[in-house]
Order: sequence, then C-alpha cells, then structure tokens
Amino acid sequence: MRFSAFSALVILSLGVAGCSRIGIEDIVPRPSQETTSSINRAVIPAVGVGGDTAASQTVLADGAQSQISAMVADETSAGIAMPEVKAAALVPMSRPSTRSQKAIGGVIHPQRFRDAKPIDFGKVKPRHYAVHGVDVSRWQGQIDWPKLRSQGANFAYIKATDGGDHLDPLFMQNWNGAAAAGIKRGAYHFFYWCRTASEQADWFIRNVPKTEGALPPVIDVEWNGQSRCRKRPSAAQVREKMQVFMDRLERHYGQRPIIYTAPDFYADNLKGAFIDYPFWLRAVAQHPSKVYPGRKWVFWQYSGSGLSHGVKGKIDLNVFNGTEAQWRNWVGGRQYIADAK
Repeated sequence: MRFSAFSALVILSLGVAGCSRIGIEDIVPRPSQETTSSINRAVIPAVGVGGDTAASQTVLADGAQSQISAMVADETSAGIAMPEVKAAALVPMSRPSTRSQKAIGGVIHPQRFRDAKPIDFGKVKPRHYAVHGVDVSRWQGQIDWPKLRSQGANFAYIKATDGGDHLDPLFMQNWNGAAAAGIKRGAYHFFYWCRTASEQADWFIRNVPKTEGALPPVIDVEWNGQSRCRKRPSAAQVREKMQVFMDRLERHYGQRPIIYTAPDFYADNLKGAFIDYPFWLRAVAQHPSKVYPGRKWVFWQYSGSGLSHGVKGKIDLNVFNGTEAQWRNWVGGRQYIADAK
C-alpha cells in the first residue's frame, strides 16, 4: 500500500507525539548560568536495557568462575560481604553482529594505572576486575590515546555537554582520538538543575554523534557545589527531570542511558529508583556494595586521582562489573547488569 508524503508525515508526527514524555519542568525554559569546572564522571557501554530477566544468560568460563569463587571464599572468611556475581540477564540489540567476539571486544589490556591517593578497598579490589577504563574532560588536556590504551584504558567516557549551552571544547578531539586508538568510547552529560530536561537532551543530541558501536550515553546527576545553580529539587522532581532527559536520549540513540551518580545524591534521590537502568557508581573509599547496598551496577568509579602514561595530571579510573566474556557480550550488542548483594 502506498501513502502520500503528506499522509506519511502525519502518521509519523502522531507516533512521535504518542511516545513523548513531557514533565511540568519542561514548560517554562530558563537561561543557563552553568559554570561548572568540569566534573569528570562516567558509566558502562550499554545498549537498550531491558527488564526481562528471562532473557538468555551468560555462562562464565571455568577459569573466571573459579577465580570469582575463590574471591568469594576469601571474603566470607574475612567476614566481608562479597558482591555476588550471577549469570547476567542479556537483551539482544536490534541489529545482529557478524563480527567475532574477539574483534568486537578488542584486545583487553591489563591495567597499569597508579593512584596518587591509593585506597585499601579490602578483599575486593579494583584489580580483581578484568576490564578497566577512564573518564575524561578538557581538564586532562592533550591525551596520548594509544599510550593510554596500552596502560589499560579499554573504555573511555568523554565529557560532552552540561546544561543547555555548554560543550566541552575538547569533546570531538577526544571522541575521535579514542576511536582511532581502538578504545570503546561513550559520551556523558552533566545535568544542570536550573535548566529544563528537554533543552538539555536536545543540546546533547545536537553535539554527540549517533555512532554505531559507541557506548550508551550517560547522564551525570549529582549536587554540584561549584555551580551558580543552587537549586535542589525534590526527589520526585529530580526523577521526573531525569526521566524526560533519558527518554529523549533513548529514542534518539536506541540505547538506554546509564546513570552516573555519587553517594549523597543517590541517598537523597535514587535509592530504590530506576531499577531497569544501568548505573555507574562513584565509590572512592569503599566498594559499591558497601556504599550502595543492593544496587545493581555496570561501572564503578573507584578513583579520581589516577595517574597514567598518556595523560598529564590526574584522571578518573573505573572498572566494568564483569568478566572479559561478559564485556564482549555487552559491547557486542547485549545489555548486561550484574546483580549486587
């Protein structure tokens, strides 16, 4: 059956209107006064999260399972709760992949990072995780991406935007540099509480390419004492604004956004919320299982004082919550969120 161009346009318009989510905060736009000094935050490579726990599951390799079992035994004997790593719920991407798993995930480089302020996390340390990465912004200056990858940066989240009118001046340079070095990369947005969510989503979409193979976009939500915006909405308003922003990004990129947050903001607004979304958690003094009990997570930002060849100064360090096999499944087109106990 053929349709006229006008009829097709009408149908498309109705379809878009029907799936839009508009909150009360999106009605009256306000000018941004954002002057954040670059908050380096980030999250896990993901594509369209689903809540179907009956989906296919990943089976850990014997060696990885044995290593994890040994860690659990050590934790139990020490009286420390080890986050349980279960078979992950996986949801297929809309597009099938014909590449090999090795080609999809690339070579996993062991981490060689140092830390200016090392922390003893107890039995469960960042080095126990197989896949490490970084998040960066203009404050890292000129980055030698091939060298950074060789040091263990298997993924990178790159600061793109904040508010409704600020673009990190090195975003595209970092975006292209990471890709050229073979690093899986994604972009993140620092959310501004004095600007409407729809404006911020439009600004992010305007500046971040829709690129095949990119990691899911990240929304960085936290209280920022360095901003002129002193507004602290109620928890209900926070979640409403976040939902508007995330819905728009998911429709555009076809990937469910990752939520990056810090302990105080999480306690005020996110505890028990957004259970079907992947989380990227900041926990620089204790393991996430201690700081965010019961919360499933994909990325853990464990340091804001990392040191590495390829970068002058300090850099944020992160790990992926899973094995190399789970990482390859995830970046290859399957959503993964490990259980946290």
